Amino acid sequence: MKLGIDVGSTTVKLVLLNAQDEILYQKYERHMSSVFDKVRDLLIQMQQEMGEMDVQVVITGSGGLALADKIGAKFEQEVITCSLAVQKLIPETDVVIELGGEDAKITYFGASVEQRMNGTCAGGTGAFIDQMASLLDVTPDELDALSLKSERIYPIASRCGVFAKSDIQPLLNQGARKEARASILNTSSPLRTPPSANTFRESPTSLRMSSMTSQGASEFSTMLPPWLEIRMP
Repeated sequence: MKLGIDVGSTTVKLVLLNAQDEILYQKYERHMSSVFDKVRDLLIQMQQEMGEMDVQVVITGSGGLALADKIGAKFEQEVITCSLAVQKLIPETDVVIELGGEDAKITYFGASVEQRMNGTCAGGTGAFIDQMASLLDVTPDELDALSLKSERIYPIASRCGVFAKSDIQPLLNQGARKEARASILNTSSPLRTPPSANTFRESPTSLRMSSMTSQGASEFSTMLPPWLEIRMP
């Protein structure tokens, strides 16, 4: 089994693959700045649903290095994992745009791989989408559904989240339909932009997952549950 854990700036993604790289289990949840607690909870949920197993684990993501260091797991930089996954699964790809929680990255594939990152502005990233959804009093999922019903797109600033919000507020005051406002945001977000996958290479850290007892759960301290035993190959 192969277990990938992606710890981003706002969410944790977890995916379990078999030997044929088929997805057996996956979770995608916000960590609300409690990264270790969220990872622990997701691992407990996976163990309860999937049972005992041996897995090879790789951790990636902007917030994954500290977790990897703490549990002694292999860490791979997120741009590398994304690039390798794209080259393996969709090799015909020319460009990949990744909108993270607080940054945006674009990778060009060709004779060589070129990568650029917008790490100084959150415009067009997940944080911007969250903020705009809050401004419209809807969830991000509802924002997406609303945009599909729009019949008109209003022009707004396409280079800065702050300016975009300044453009949207008058539209709110003028009574623009919520569907149109949602469509504005979904259309403008890509214009501000210059996924994570996990890769498993030689000698990844192995984790032994066995049944967790109630006593073991109560003894959990600050990081991983006691039934998760780290074994280096």
